[in-house]
Amino acid sequence: MTHAPDHAPAAPRPAVRKPLSLPRLREMHAQGEKITMLTAYDATFAAVADAARVECILVGDSLGMVCQGLSSTVGVTLESMRHHTDCVARGLRRAQATAWLIGDLPFGSYHESKEQALRSAVVLMQAGAHMVKLEGGGWTTDTVRFLVERGIPVCAHLGLTPQTVHALGGYRVQGRGDEAAAALTSQAHALQDAGASMLVLEMVPAALSAALTKELTHCPTIGIGAGAGTAGQVLVLHDMLGMNLGRMPKFVHNFMAEAHSVQGAMQAYVRAVKEGRFPVDALHAW
Repeated sequence: MTHAPDHAPAAPRPAVRKPLSLPRLREMHAQGEKITMLTAYDATFAAVADAARVECILVGDSLGMVCQGLSSTVGVTLESMRHHTDCVARGLRRAQATAWLIGDLPFGSYHESKEQALRSAVVLMQAGAHMVKLEGGGWTTDTVRFLVERGIPVCAHLGLTPQTVHALGGYRVQGRGDEAAAALTSQAHALQDAGASMLVLEMVPAALSAALTKELTHCPTIGIGAGAGTAGQVLVLHDMLGMNLGRMPKFVHNFMAEAHSVQGAMQAYVRAVKEGRFPVDALHAW
């Protein structure tokens, strides 16, 4: 006759999630695991995104359009970015979150000089950002190096750069044609050499994005409208929830349409990126 144990075996403890770090993000890239990123502008949505296992949260200057009703990101101020970065950082701390937090340097906050860029970056880092993002190549290379040498991680941004959309002639694909592709490739390598730890590629041909992703071994690429061949993907939160007030970008998928909650939509996004089901190059080829 057998006897039941006096005490049932203890349930296994859930795995402890470690905070994301640059070495961990590079490791994911090296192992071929896709990196997920979403924008967030307040404490609650940031905490929900972290609970959905989104690795990187970007306090984007897109808040100018989705939160402030501006027609572009050009009017966003450094003080607005500081405020929203602070809100997101507090939400993540309260949730004991692990996400990597990136703050956008807004238009005019890093253009005057490297010293101005440092002062602006310090504002966002002191508000809780782990990394700052700036747009453009060429002239920004020295600024990236200057910041990195002073211990500030930098995410660069090439392709369609919304802060200079008027100079680019509108929201158009960048890097088309041999000459444009060569220029973008040169800028990407220069930014990696300057110390950029991450590179957003926006509205860049999928083939070019995939090639750059293979070449930039120390700088994971994050695509938005740039095909599935990048190291990760980013979307504006409101877009992926189907809440865009204007025209929905061609490359966006409404993950809320098939979900029962915001967190469910975010989890669906994470799964789709991790499994290579989003984006679909055949549907978003430039």
